[in-house]
Amino acid sequence: MNKIGKIGFLGGGRIAQAMAKGFISSGLTKAESVIASVHPADKLSLESFQQLGVETITTNAPIIEKSDIVFISVKPQVVPTVLTEIKAKSGEKLFISVAMGITLKTLEQNLSSSARVIRVMPNTPALVQSGCSVFVRGTKATDSDAANTQKLLESIGTCEEVPESLIDPITALSGSGPAYVFVMIEALADGAVRMGMPRDMAYRLASQTVMGSGMLVRETKDHPGVLKDNVTSPAGSTAAALKHLEEAGFRAAVAGAIEAATIRCRQMAGGQ
Repeated sequence: MNKIGKIGFLGGGRIAQAMAKGFISSGLTKAESVIASVHPADKLSLESFQQLGVETITTNAPIIEKSDIVFISVKPQVVPTVLTEIKAKSGEKLFISVAMGITLKTLEQNLSSSARVIRVMPNTPALVQSGCSVFVRGTKATDSDAANTQKLLESIGTCEEVPESLIDPITALSGSGPAYVFVMIEALADGAVRMGMPRDMAYRLASQTVMGSGMLVRETKDHPGVLKDNVTSPAGSTAAALKHLEEAGFRAAVAGAIEAATIRCRQMAGGQ
């Protein structure tokens, strides 16, 4: 089993907090082996890390000095400044970036030539240890680095390795996807409320239905179309509902959302 070593976070936002919580609660590391730098004005993040028992500071340099694995979890627009600040100390370290839209090329060009880099795309369900993460290894990242990254990310959900060419559509699907699902849950509840259901019950039933349906696809490995057919009786209520969704362009709208988000990701990446 690979030794994880000391873990540092550059930036202490919600995803960084979720990762730290997952790493510690899964037993992969101890709180005393984690350190995070948080902007001094971000009192909430400071308190959240401190509640986990993690050493929390307001400068970046000690993170590099004290850590074997460094998570770059600042906002994308701050990444160039942070990379410039830490470059001189970044040799021989593994950097795992969760900054959206920042390519491996950008990371590798702005860190020491001996730094190893892995790019990760997580999503917000990581906050409840149900994340969907993918990672891409840089030119110097080793098999051991990839194994450690996978092990860490699996403590907050699922994880798989992908080529960087897929990062934009993955961002559009699993990165932005929770937003589409939240809209669907809200719409399901709105319809139920219109038909007389109390709103709190509507949200509970809608969210559980979405979660259970996803689990059914994952666990059975049946095609979603087969599972849909299993629910649809001839001339029944589900058939009537599906007809309405088709006429309203539901399928095309959802697929189009993925395309629009992917195109926007490519535009943003092109601006680096």
